[in-house]
Amino acid sequence: MTKLFTKDHEWLAIDGDVATVGITDYAQAQLGDVVFVELPEIGRQVAQGGEAAVVESVKAASDVFSPVSGEIVEVNAGLADAPQTVNEDAEAGAWFFKIRLADKGETADLMDEAAYRAFVETL
Repeated sequence: MTKLFTKDHEWLAIDGDVATVGITDYAQAQLGDVVFVELPEIGRQVAQGGEAAVVESVKAASDVFSPVSGEIVEVNAGLADAPQTVNEDAEAGAWFFKIRLADKGETADLMDEAAYRAFVETL
């Protein structure tokens, strides 16, 4: 499974033609206490860089952008009842949605973990 990152602080873990997407630990730390998550509808088509979900904290509401184009095939419904999971397990259990990739070539500009960590150090 390949894990990649965006400059907007989303991560995706690719398994075959489906990617699991969430926000990074850095992003949840910047948001503070997460109080609400709005997930996309299953079956919805999203474009790379398009708004796919919303995460709200005590500080702000932020869009979660899709790192790739494709169709939403699953959402993490547990986040509706336990949005604080995003703060507790941002880069694993608190994934937001799964998307069937329309074009694996779109992942070419994404960062691997080492590049992402280096990027965060510049912020």
